[in-house]
Amino acid sequence: MYLPCVLCSENSEAMTLDVALADCFRPSTRHHMTKPFRQNERSHANLTSIDDDLGRSLPCYIEHTFEIDEQTYGLLLPVHVPVDIVVWQITEDGEHEEPVLASDEDIDTVFELARETLAKRDLLLQRTALVLTLVGEIPELEAAEAEAAGSDVNPQEVEELVFLDSFYDGESEFSVCVPLDPMLIVVRFDRQTRQPQLLSAEEFQQLEPMLPSLESSLAERLFDDLD
Repeated sequence: MYLPCVLCSENSEAMTLDVALADCFRPSTRHHMTKPFRQNERSHANLTSIDDDLGRSLPCYIEHTFEIDEQTYGLLLPVHVPVDIVVWQITEDGEHEEPVLASDEDIDTVFELARETLAKRDLLLQRTALVLTLVGEIPELEAAEAEAAGSDVNPQEVEELVFLDSFYDGESEFSVCVPLDPMLIVVRFDRQTRQPQLLSAEEFQQLEPMLPSLESSLAERLFDDLD
């Protein structure tokens, strides 16, 4: 399967990238795991956080560190469950609706509505750095995990998102959903403060040839934690 890494530049723009692991497959848009896991149930001793230009913070576990030319880099995993907000739009044929990731402007407008909607389920939506995160028990993820873990499940048939709830802002319908991928963030650690810093696109391109050497050990550790 594909283990997505997130490259975040210093101006807080983000893009998704792939680190190919054993037995990979690639869906058309976001990449999903055949055996999802709930990231806020993992137990780690090494904690840190990533901050954005707006002063928001994202608590993370340090999954892996490595050194290149005396510079320490790391892969971080968010402590809480990353979520997306999507808006439903009419397809070009006018006969169906499809979910499209909400823009930052959309999220600014509907965040309070989304938080109030999820609060009714005892879930706390957070405006954390880089990505929205959710705190609380999510039974839908348990069901998705059980389905994906089935021995007769075709990986191409596994849903890439778990939809939690929907709400309206005027005539526009929005939904909150959980991607079934783990989100990994590639960072460098400041030599003096040891704080993680976001990479530029150029820095990631320099690191990219080194990433395959991390695949086996990282994949083994992640999926051992699933058992």
